[in-house]
Amino acid sequence: MRRAVLVAGLVALLSACTQAPVADDSLYQALGGRPGITRIVEGMLLNVARDPRIVQHFRNVDPERLRSKLVEKFCVESGGPCTYTGDTMAEAHKGQQISPAEFNALVENLMASMDSQGVPTPVQNRLLARLAAERGEVIRK
Repeated sequence: MRRAVLVAGLVALLSACTQAPVADDSLYQALGGRPGITRIVEGMLLNVARDPRIVQHFRNVDPERLRSKLVEKFCVESGGPCTYTGDTMAEAHKGQQISPAEFNALVENLMASMDSQGVPTPVQNRLLARLAAERGEVIRK
């Protein structure tokens, strides 16, 4: 009997250790969930298409795939229930020689899209802080 109780306790402990922690999806929710993120990405891509500073980096890109992967990426980065299936940022930007100024232009286009969607500045800053962690993977000197 004692052995059965110990085994049951051990099983409970191990299952508790292997369960994934509960994710904080507050940023995802603040961005409007997947529909809100989709609108933000679409607005950003429209802004990029009109931005002579960076549009050349997107000329040979499949716009539908880019849209899909950016929605996935933003969803994951904001704590949403998504899986990112695209390339790493280093792979996606390999050989593009993106400058800090060009990176900043993209961020400006993202911010303008979030502004147009009524995303509050503190929420924007939370997303930008999470995305900024991969800045070094995008910019190549």
